[in-house]
Amino acid sequence: MQPTQRRLANAIRALAMDAVETANSGHPGMPMGMADAATALFTRHLKYDPADPHWPDRDRFVLSAGHGSMLIYALLYLTGYARPTLDDIKRFRQLHSPCAGHPENFELAGVEATTGPLGQGLAMAVGMAIAERHLNAIYGDELVDHRTFVLASDGDLMEGVNHEAVGLAGHLKLGRLIVLWDDNRITIDGSVDLSRNEDVMARYAAGGWHTAECDGLDAGKVERALDEAIADERPSLIRCRTVIGYGAPNKQGTAATHGAALGRQEVEAARKELGLEPEEFTVPDDVLAAWREAGRRGAVQRAEWHHRLDASKAKDEFLERLAGKADDKWLKPYLEELIAKPPTIATRKASEMALEAINAEIPATIGGSADLTGSNNTKTKAQEALTADNYAGRYIYYGIREFGMAAAMNGMALHGGVIPYGGTFLIFSDYCRPAIRLSALQNARVIYVMTHDSIGLGEDGPTHQPIEHLQSLRAMPQLELFRPADAVETAECWAAALASEGPSVLALTRQNLSPVRTKAAKENLSARGAYRLRKAAAARKAILIATGSEVEIALDVAERLESQGIGADVVSMPCTERFDAQDPDYREDILPDVSNREILRVSIEAGATFGWERYTGLHGLRIGIDRFGASAPAADLYQHFGLTPDAIAPRVVELLQKRDML
Repeated sequence: MQPTQRRLANAIRALAMDAVETANSGHPGMPMGMADAATALFTRHLKYDPADPHWPDRDRFVLSAGHGSMLIYALLYLTGYARPTLDDIKRFRQLHSPCAGHPENFELAGVEATTGPLGQGLAMAVGMAIAERHLNAIYGDELVDHRTFVLASDGDLMEGVNHEAVGLAGHLKLGRLIVLWDDNRITIDGSVDLSRNEDVMARYAAGGWHTAECDGLDAGKVERALDEAIADERPSLIRCRTVIGYGAPNKQGTAATHGAALGRQEVEAARKELGLEPEEFTVPDDVLAAWREAGRRGAVQRAEWHHRLDASKAKDEFLERLAGKADDKWLKPYLEELIAKPPTIATRKASEMALEAINAEIPATIGGSADLTGSNNTKTKAQEALTADNYAGRYIYYGIREFGMAAAMNGMALHGGVIPYGGTFLIFSDYCRPAIRLSALQNARVIYVMTHDSIGLGEDGPTHQPIEHLQSLRAMPQLELFRPADAVETAECWAAALASEGPSVLALTRQNLSPVRTKAAKENLSARGAYRLRKAAAARKAILIATGSEVEIALDVAERLESQGIGADVVSMPCTERFDAQDPDYREDILPDVSNREILRVSIEAGATFGWERYTGLHGLRIGIDRFGASAPAADLYQHFGLTPDAIAPRVVELLQKRDML
């Protein structure tokens, strides 16, 4: 006789209780409350195969309520994934265990996205649903035909990014997106009534979503709600009425089960209440067998899909798309055109020109902007809008939803088959930052096109002028920030970003820049992170290190110094992270490790000087802006803040004289 759905669900509850209790850390309440709903999803609806966790046409499941990570760990173990093993679960939240405090997609196959910061999992799922519909429009149902399911908490639905994600999904009519809302009416502080009185269902319905309600503690009723959602053409929110910590007789329904172990006595009481085995980490043989059988449901579907793939004329192209191939064949001929006729243009315009070549060569790119298309220059001539009527389009109008855009791009990148890029002003990276951090943590290839990168944007003033942003983004691990100096460097930086396996930020100017690269190079110099743009003619006394719009200023400063017999190298440093990764010999050649008594290093960047001592040394000269900007034309601002050759050259000479280096 097959075990009941409740007995299957109780296996999740048992593992969640035991793991959190052993670790004396974690969140047992959500897994215990949503165990029945998760059982309905994983045994009856979700399309997956633990034998091939990366099967391209699997359904995606995102645990947006990442604090309840033991739910996904229990499900992966029970359904037969290679990991986590039971021993892994016993080491929940311990160093080197793949069962981290919050789910991390780089630790376990079957975890589609790294979640924990509430709201972002659901927002990434929107991106996954976009990618699925886009690829389906190109390759058809035979190769791409899956859904994206989300388990979300009250907190996920409260976060501001939820409003952005819900609006975008509803607007694009992403009917393959289904959200199970764990409506347990409890947050860490206590009852949800302390902080919320809105009608969540009405809000979703107003956004174009289908909504349904069910008893989340009854797997059969959850199944019927899922059937209803699958039949609807709109994205769906299913309100699952649950009890947090269900089964813990003295603590269920209270905040006490949310973020702490139940305690040994309560665990034992829950075992009796739920009819569980007396030994911890024990799953009855018949229950485990039923779960493993459920995990094998997708094997036939996967085999059928592989047969269709093998028979498809698009097989090779499809697999290349999934592999993330981004050929740079476009780069060499495009650079030859630029070198032949160097343009004086803003790097945002240079980016648009590069994208014309890139998008023609790489069909996987999907662009977009948070309502700044004309300013970010992110849309190319041939790109059609991706809409509910045309999922084959390659440009998304995200609206004023910077955070939602960034999170959706993460989901698109994680889904695979597309390379997302999206634009806004660099100042608004503050709105995107939590998603950029998850891009970096997950190593998701997302390209952020951030224009208006300095006081050079001019009259919009200090609210729009980035000061600390370049350095704060450079401080983020596993993120590469590129700040190109002209059209050639912009193209090289685009090529480097596309070839990267992780996220990139392109910081681009509003104002026009003179060309600084007028001769062909044998390699992508920007991919090195920094390179010697101009070699000192006289005996070298200074190295001028500059980025972006300040490189042309550094070249003019060098000319003034050379006219006084002072030799000065000019180093363009479009990407500090790339330079730091070069071999020691290369770094030594560009920035020789000598005393500031021999060579003065000078950094020039229209932003915070914080951190530049890494390259100038403590006694070098750091020229930048360590206060907020002002509202004025760009040229006046550069004059005001001393970022001109006439202002910088005397400062260099003065310091050289002070140190008896002349």
